[in-house]
Amino acid sequence: MARIRIPSTIVILFVAVQTGFLLFMYARYSSFVPQSEEKPSQVHVLILSSWRSGSSFVGQLFSQHPSVFYLMEPAWHVWVKMYQNSAKVLHMAVRDLVRSVFLCDMSVFDAYMPWKRNLSDLFQWAVSRALCSVPACDSFQRTDITSEMACKTLCGRYPFSKVEEACKTYSHVVIKEVRFFDLKVLYPLLTDPSLNLKIIHLVRDPRAVVKSREQSVKALARDNGIVLSTNGTKVEDSKYKVMQEVCRSHVQIYETATLKPPNFLKDRYLMIRFEDLVRDPLSEISEMYKFADLNLTPRLKSWIYNITHGQGPGKKKEAFKITSRDAVSVSQAWRNVLPFQKVKKIQEVCKGAINMLGYQLVDSEKEQRDLTLDLVLPRRQNQFSWLSFNPKH
Repeated sequence: MARIRIPSTIVILFVAVQTGFLLFMYARYSSFVPQSEEKPSQVHVLILSSWRSGSSFVGQLFSQHPSVFYLMEPAWHVWVKMYQNSAKVLHMAVRDLVRSVFLCDMSVFDAYMPWKRNLSDLFQWAVSRALCSVPACDSFQRTDITSEMACKTLCGRYPFSKVEEACKTYSHVVIKEVRFFDLKVLYPLLTDPSLNLKIIHLVRDPRAVVKSREQSVKALARDNGIVLSTNGTKVEDSKYKVMQEVCRSHVQIYETATLKPPNFLKDRYLMIRFEDLVRDPLSEISEMYKFADLNLTPRLKSWIYNITHGQGPGKKKEAFKITSRDAVSVSQAWRNVLPFQKVKKIQEVCKGAINMLGYQLVDSEKEQRDLTLDLVLPRRQNQFSWLSFNPKH
């Protein structure tokens, strides 16, 4: 039988043409794939703050939104399990846990709570509307405004697996954390292609923070020890050493984000002052929602008004609860309550933060008590966003 001999040059040419055709078809197909598919399907928002700065309130502003899956301080589990370490040492473990939660991978909690069975095993689970409504709990709808007490009563015995199941059904995953002291620790998350991370940095007048911390001294003692690296010994911050670290961290985070920040931080950092928020809630909240790609619903507007226009400054037993209060009075309560000598000491350890964050120092008790003297310096709208900050001004 005769054999047909094909010159090698023809074979090579045929293979080259075929390869070129396949590459052409691949490129053609790829051009039709929407660019949005290359991005994570969820938006991830980290509310970055410190203890007693109003972060639980801000967390609720996001938690009650029907598009948001929210968790309050999941890293609490890391600190409880590894309390003999320092905050700096725990940064990596906290970051890894936060990343897993953003990706709705709740198996990360196995290392810290292997006994987990129900929703109620998760720290502060009941302040999350997402864990109090379908599909996590059948008692409430997503559009409902939920209360912590009602949620605890009706939803606590649902299985822990509902946390991950619910998380995967939301467009936004929001986490509130008080256990990061360095923005650079978060760089791996900001450059992670599987995350679409935005950071809201919430600050508050350190003098008001101290006043609030005095309402919850025992509850903060273990965390104080971790901040001060005391190998597990609880600390009452009578000398304001913890406050000094907190103030230093706010300065570090703010400077890192605004003074020659890396390109990947562009449009992904927003600083909010608690005092601005309580004075003009709807405006500030609208700005935060816009930053996070969320819309403010009429039901949320009504709830926000009610929660910020209650009677009185709030009671000591409500230190960790979100109740209806006169929010402006809350923000100014320290001026009537703290002795001037304490205020002087706080101003000494936090002077840099007070100046940088836009608060006015007081030089006398008379200035402190004079509520007609505004100690919150005016700020232009959006001044704290990445694009609008100009260090030359």
